[in-house]
Amino acid sequence: MLKVYVGAMAILVTANFALPGLHLVLWTAIGLASVAAILTGVRMHRPRRRAPWFLLAAAVGSFIAGDVTADVLTRLLHRQGFPSMADFFYLTVYVLIAAALVWLYRLGVVRRDPASLFDALTLTAGLGLLSYIFLIRPYVENPALSALERTISIAYPLADIIVLAVGARLIASVRPTPAVWLLALGGVGLLTSDVGYGLAQLNGDWATGGPVDTGWAAFYVLWGVAALHPSMRELTEPKVVRANEERVGRLLLLGLSLFVAPVVLFVEMRAGRVRDAAVIAVVSALLSGLVLLRLGRAVTGQRRTLERERRLRTAGAALLMATDDAAVEATVREAVADLLPPGRDHRAAIGPAHGDRLSMSYTRDLAADLGDFEVTLCCPLALADGRPAERALYVAADEVVLVGLQEAAQILATQAAMALDRIALGEEIGRRKSEAYFRTLVLNATDVILVVDDDDRVRFASPSAHALFAGFTELVGKPLPAVFDPSSAGAVERRLRQVRAGGADRTGDDLTVTGPGGRPTLVEAAFRDLRDEPTVRGVVVTLRDVTERSRLQAELYQRATFDALTGLPNREVFLTRVQEAVASGAETGATVGVLIVELDDFKVVNDTWGHGAGDALLVAVGQRLTEALRAVDGSYGAAGTVARLGGDEFAALVRRAGSPADVERVAERVLASFKQPFELDHGTVTTTASIGAATTAEAATAQELLRHADLAVYVAKDAGRDRWRRYESSLHSEIVERHRLRADLDRAIADEALLLHFQPIVTLADGRTHGFEALVRWEHPVRGMVPPDDFIPVAEESGLIVPLGAWVLSNAVKAAAQWRIAYPDAETYVSVNVSARQFRTPDFAPWVLAEIDRMGLPPRALLLEMTESLLLHDDGEVAGALGALREAGVRIAIDDFGTGFSSLSYLRRLPVDVVKLDKSFIDTIASSTEQHAVVDTIVQLARILNLQVVAEGIETEAERELLVTMGSDHGQGYLFSRPLSYGDASQWLLEDASGLQRGGRTAA
Repeated sequence: MLKVYVGAMAILVTANFALPGLHLVLWTAIGLASVAAILTGVRMHRPRRRAPWFLLAAAVGSFIAGDVTADVLTRLLHRQGFPSMADFFYLTVYVLIAAALVWLYRLGVVRRDPASLFDALTLTAGLGLLSYIFLIRPYVENPALSALERTISIAYPLADIIVLAVGARLIASVRPTPAVWLLALGGVGLLTSDVGYGLAQLNGDWATGGPVDTGWAAFYVLWGVAALHPSMRELTEPKVVRANEERVGRLLLLGLSLFVAPVVLFVEMRAGRVRDAAVIAVVSALLSGLVLLRLGRAVTGQRRTLERERRLRTAGAALLMATDDAAVEATVREAVADLLPPGRDHRAAIGPAHGDRLSMSYTRDLAADLGDFEVTLCCPLALADGRPAERALYVAADEVVLVGLQEAAQILATQAAMALDRIALGEEIGRRKSEAYFRTLVLNATDVILVVDDDDRVRFASPSAHALFAGFTELVGKPLPAVFDPSSAGAVERRLRQVRAGGADRTGDDLTVTGPGGRPTLVEAAFRDLRDEPTVRGVVVTLRDVTERSRLQAELYQRATFDALTGLPNREVFLTRVQEAVASGAETGATVGVLIVELDDFKVVNDTWGHGAGDALLVAVGQRLTEALRAVDGSYGAAGTVARLGGDEFAALVRRAGSPADVERVAERVLASFKQPFELDHGTVTTTASIGAATTAEAATAQELLRHADLAVYVAKDAGRDRWRRYESSLHSEIVERHRLRADLDRAIADEALLLHFQPIVTLADGRTHGFEALVRWEHPVRGMVPPDDFIPVAEESGLIVPLGAWVLSNAVKAAAQWRIAYPDAETYVSVNVSARQFRTPDFAPWVLAEIDRMGLPPRALLLEMTESLLLHDDGEVAGALGALREAGVRIAIDDFGTGFSSLSYLRRLPVDVVKLDKSFIDTIASSTEQHAVVDTIVQLARILNLQVVAEGIETEAERELLVTMGSDHGQGYLFSRPLSYGDASQWLLEDASGLQRGGRTAA
């Protein structure tokens, strides 16, 4: 983009000087291109603050407006008018530039350094003296000018001086970047051309298109380049700065400024007449004062540096006394408050490091609670040994204050790091001493140690033995097998003989002793032959109480193999038993079957009765399945196994079925067992199940058998639930085809390869368009047009309904916004269906509001349609989102009213604006008096509750007339139009706006 802009401006500038006859057109194009470049740069790079750049763009635009105005006035008056409206635009340029530069200075300055202000004033004073002599004084002393003309003439050089002062202040204060230098050079070009123009006007030899225009052209081009350059963001970004160093060029420029007044005085004296003595004296006094102030600020800065060092020494001493991390953090916070100016609001904290270098970060990017400040100073707590910093000191305050605190904060962070390292080292030393102490305790009070002689009698027992062998007051002298439970005595004798014979000790099973209170205690024993050790001379037996460990192991085994709620085997155990049954069946030729049982609408039980009732129902289902399998055992030889696979999914194993038909009969018996309601403590619950069956007739392995049963239960649920299906090879093709359709739909959503059609919603009385319902269509590259009834269920069950719904809503809002612009008198709305899963997406309501705001669509022009079940089974989250949307003005409709959980009493309390009558009501309204009465009741009740009624599926004139007679306001259907493409819908609105009556016309 930057290269294109530079190339285009080079061509325009060259053409401007080469083609004087097209000067106004080309010059205007150059200025407008500069404005466009500045606005484009703001949009591309998104600086933290955009307003200063908009002011710069406005300044360039005002300059162009002045040029065009001056040229038009010259052509009309055949002379250059002065003063004129062009001067207003020109002077506005300097006001806008000064405001923008001041704003950029306040946002981008890294340090409020008064020295830079004094330097800028010094330079401005020197150049201002020259401007007065050569540009201002001639106008002041010109008697031919009126007061207004003299004032405006003087205003130009004064404006240049003001812009110079503000620009010098900005350049002297901010860190130099390409964008800063480009702005500076563009400003120099502007001021240079202004001076050249002023001198040419005084000499009476001004002409458009001369060398003076070069500076203005540079002003346009360079400011556009500055805005397009990425460094323009740095002017308003938080940054880390180092100590200021006086640059030679800056000092040289200041020195030259100080010599301006003496040089002017010398030149006028040599000319024989000092005409500007008073002005020279004032400027000299001003320059002297600025030098003294600068020296004073330097002395004050040195005093502040000494004070800061004193405070850092005090903080260092306090950190030496800190004994824990909390004390270090408290000391650091006190030191930060002491280093900041008195009363300055701030936050300080020590937290995990986000880097190894001093940095200025946005507060919102950090995990620490640092208040509502915009930027935070991050000082890593790094040590001199080069270890990476694990923590950092974070200080949040005003950005200007943080810049002045950077060096001191980094020193304080280093001191804190040393204090924390010292504390950690002390804790490590203490921990190692504690470990040595506890090691001694463990060695003296650990497991029971016994020394056994060759006659199997105990010669030594550690003190802990008395607690383990509660039945014996004295173990020494007792035969070792006798102190154990009789069930373990033989094992003890065998292991003693084994180790004395030189064999390795085999731990085997745990041994049992009589513990405290006469309770049996399990112990883990280790036998070691140390008879050759002079200090031992016996067999050392080490015993450890493992009663609790054994209990936990048994409990863990139970949990690992059985479902904690129902007590049935879990998936792993069930798979093992299926593998055993398949292997056995392969040897005997028996058919093995597997049933996968899934409850239908189990979530409704949880939502209605609570999770306690849901758990009770799962337990009851497990018992009933076990009874059902036991009941068919005698009839079909099916020794069954029931397991819970997870959630509301159960499985049953039929081991020895005579044929696949036997497995089918078991599935029928299991399905029939659900006909009886379940009597729970919470009440009577009726539920159904979907069953998938598979046999080894189609599967060779246990995994394949389970996979086939899963496919079959999936088909059973898809077929309408409360039924069973046995796996057949064709089912696999259907599932694969469904998954392929899902993959194609996923790709179509990602590629936006969908179509959006709009079915008009009309006023039934006169056929005028009231709104459109947005309907998604999918033209598959191979299948052709896929009906919504085929791909919407796939989207619902796979979760693709969320991105699909977002695409439909976004494009529908966009279309409605475009129609609002094209047909402002139509005031049509767009109606969009929203699924339950889409509505429960986090931040759905804010996203909808942001989308309509982005498209410029009024909230009242959007109607969201949702099912009654979503409104009636509200979980609180939906209510919050619904409230936010309705409060903003978005309307809500019940879609397909009367086909789900309809009750007329619901209309009074549901938060809706529109009721949409399902097509099934309308189809028989003319032929069924009962249906006519139902629809009439709904319409009248809706009118009483101030709800609009939209009838769907109107196909005949008789249906329309009946609905009008009942008082229904609006409707849609093939009587009026099929769903239309966007272009056809736009044509429909155009005809509607022209007053064309449609009657029963049906669009193609």
